[in-house]
Amino acid sequence: MPVKTMEATDENLEAVNDFIHAQLEPFGCPAQLLFQIDLAVEEIYVNIAHYAYSPDKGTVQIDCSVEKTLDAPAKLTVSFTDSGKAFNPLEKPDPDITASVEEREIGGLGIFLTKKYMDTVSYVRKDNQNVLTITKTIA
Repeated sequence: MPVKTMEATDENLEAVNDFIHAQLEPFGCPAQLLFQIDLAVEEIYVNIAHYAYSPDKGTVQIDCSVEKTLDAPAKLTVSFTDSGKAFNPLEKPDPDITASVEEREIGGLGIFLTKKYMDTVSYVRKDNQNVLTITKTIA
């Protein structure tokens, strides 16, 4: 599985997307799915960059692979691993999207959309690290 480790900063988001897009390129990922993947990746990565090590800085490891077998469509798997504060974003309740903008609590919409757009989203705390993994069927 291709791996990239970098400092978790906003400036590195483009490098994360480039890394994931390079894995997807041979599979001709449709634009709509690429948009959904990009949104999920941005949500997860930016949360790590802003909150995992705050007020300090730290690194994030991105593991990305696409598996394709003869009898199944191609499936993207991306894992984000950081050594920051323990935090499972999947424990946060989904926002009430029927409420008006003024009535909604701040936060939670990004992970809600990530769960909606990805096939699976999972979290584990392993060896003092947060590991958030997303999967998406792409073809």
